[in-house]
Amino acid sequence: MRHPLLLSLVALVLNASGQQLPQLTQYQFNDYVFNPAVAGSRPFFELRSGHRYQWVGIQDAPRTFTFSGTTPIGEKMGVGGYLFTDIVGPSRRTGFQLSYAYHLQLTEDVKLSLSVSAGLLQFLIDGSKIQFHDPNDPVMDDQLRGDLLPDAKFGFYLYGERFWFGATAPQLLQNKVYFLDETKETLSRMEDHYYAMGGYRFPVGEDWRIEPSVLVKYTSPVPAKIDLNAIVRYRNTFWLGAGYRTNDAYTAMVGYWLKKTFQFGYSYDIITSNLRNYSTGTHEVMLAITLGKEPSPAVQP
Repeated sequence: MRHPLLLSLVALVLNASGQQLPQLTQYQFNDYVFNPAVAGSRPFFELRSGHRYQWVGIQDAPRTFTFSGTTPIGEKMGVGGYLFTDIVGPSRRTGFQLSYAYHLQLTEDVKLSLSVSAGLLQFLIDGSKIQFHDPNDPVMDDQLRGDLLPDAKFGFYLYGERFWFGATAPQLLQNKVYFLDETKETLSRMEDHYYAMGGYRFPVGEDWRIEPSVLVKYTSPVPAKIDLNAIVRYRNTFWLGAGYRTNDAYTAMVGYWLKKTFQFGYSYDIITSNLRNYSTGTHEVMLAITLGKEPSPAVQP
C-alpha cells in the first residue's frame, strides 16, 4: 500500500464492520442528512451542502460532500432528498435518497414527524490506486469495481418551540456488497446503523440563546460514538459553538445567517487520538439557502 493507513481503511470497507455512513461535525445544521423526518418541520424551503476534509496532512484521508433539499407541503407534510459522496483512499461511497414525512400535532406546542426514505447506494474501489507488494498479484486489477444497491431508512422527530429529539435507522435492507464476483460469498454488508439526536434552546434575554445538543451513532460491533455540542446564538444571526466527539476530537464552529436567506458555517476538529501526530485537524464548511416564511425566533435550521 502507498500508505499504512490505507490498508486499514480498505479493510474497513471490505469487511463492512464499522461506521459506513458520513460523519459531520455540524450535524445540527445538516440534520436532514441524518433524519428524513426533519423535512417539513421548519416553515421554509432549504438547500444545504456540507464539505468535510478530514485528517488534513494524511494521504488518502476521508473527504465527504453532502447536498440536501427539504420543503414543507401544507401544514402536515414534508418532502426532501439528499445525495452524498464519501471518499476514503481508493474507496468511494455515493448515495441518494428521497423522503416523505407526515407531521402529527400531539399537543398545542408539540409535533411528531414520521418519515420513510428510499434510494440507491453505490460502493466502489479503484484498483488503479492500490499498489501491492507483488504487482502480479491477481487479487485485484486496475479497474473500478463495486456494487449498486437499494437502500431505505426510517426516522421519527419529536419537536416543539424549544426542543427537538429524533432517531433514525438507515440501511434497513442490509444488502450484501459484491466488489469482485457475485458468484462467490462476500462478508461485506450494509450494516444496520442507529442514530439519535436531540437538543434544547435556552433563551438568555431577548438577543441570546444557548443550544446544547447531542448526536449518538451506533453500529455493531463498534462502540457507540457520541457528539456533544453547544452553540451560543446572537439575534438569530450569528453563532459560536464548541463540542467533543468521544475518542476522536474537540470541535469549534462559527456561523452566520444573512437576512434569513444565506447561511454559512465553519468547523474545525482538534484531534485527540494518536492521529494528531500526523494530521493538522479536520475542516468542514456548511452552506445553505433558506427561502419562505419568517421563522419563529426559537426555530433554527
